Amino acid sequence: MPTIEFRGREIECERGRILRDVLLEADESPHNGRANWLNCRGHATCGTCAVAIEGDASEPTAAERRRLAIPPHDPDAGLRLSCQTRVEGDLEVRKYDGFWGQRVPDSETSAASDDPTAPTDER
Repeated sequence: MPTIEFRGREIECERGRILRDVLLEADESPHNGRANWLNCRGHATCGTCAVAIEGDASEPTAAERRRLAIPPHDPDAGLRLSCQTRVEGDLEVRKYDGFWGQRVPDSETSAASDDPTAPTDER
């Protein structure tokens, strides 16, 4: 059973579950501030559930790639939409600042763009 590390917690879930759903069921939120109430409820249209992940997850969906290509997101930031990400194994999940969670520290943005396993538009 995969384990998700998020904000100092370890959350177990079944393989193949949607990351957003797992976090919400564990009383954790992939959203910041008012985005807890102002979000698309998992339809990949708002982008407020963007998180950084390390570990075994599904490939980005077409809807996810489209939304992360629209500002304030940067497609090279290496973020994923938790509403589109399926947990395939153990994950470490980080939520950054900003309404959309888009404020990736510069050091991590450059590391993500240098990482050959980071999500890209070619997938």
